[in-house]
Amino acid sequence: MEGRIFVHETPLMTALQHLLDIPDGEAGGAGNAGGEKQGPTRAYVRDARAMAATPADVKELPGTYAFVVDMPGLGSGDIKVQVEDERVLVISGERRREEKEDAKYLRMERRMGKLMRKFVLPENADMEKISAVCRDGVLTVSVEKLPPPEPKKPKTIQVQVA
Repeated sequence: MEGRIFVHETPLMTALQHLLDIPDGEAGGAGNAGGEKQGPTRAYVRDARAMAATPADVKELPGTYAFVVDMPGLGSGDIKVQVEDERVLVISGERRREEKEDAKYLRMERRMGKLMRKFVLPENADMEKISAVCRDGVLTVSVEKLPPPEPKKPKTIQVQVA
C-alpha cells in the first residue's frame, strides 16, 4: 500500500494500479509478440490516471473560454500549457515528493505525481490569444473567442422590364 497514490479502493483505481505495476514489456510494449492482443502502455495508463485525478472547470464567458484547473503545490515553472494538433489544449505538471534524509513519513495523503488535462477547443477559439495565470494553486487558462462572422447581406438583383 505504500506505493499507492489513491486511498479509495474502487474497481477502476485497482485496475489502473494493477496496470501500473506491470513491467513495460508485459503491458503491450514492443516486447509483446505472438499476435496476442496488446494492452495499453504504461505511459498511456499513467496519463489516463493523471487526467482522471486532475479536477477542472470549463466556463464559457461572452468573449472567452476559461479553463480552471487545480494545480496544488506547483509553481509557474512546473506547469506546462500547450496546444497540440491545432485544437487540443494540454495542461500538465508534476508534483514531486519532498525528499529529506532525516524525515520519515508517518502518513502521506497529499497527491504526488503527474497532473494533466486535455481539452478539444471549439472552432471559434482564437489560437493566437491564449493566456495562463496561476494564483494560489489554481491555474486559469483563458482562450479568447474569434469574433463572429459578419452576417451576409442578401444580394439584390434588379429586375428589368422587357
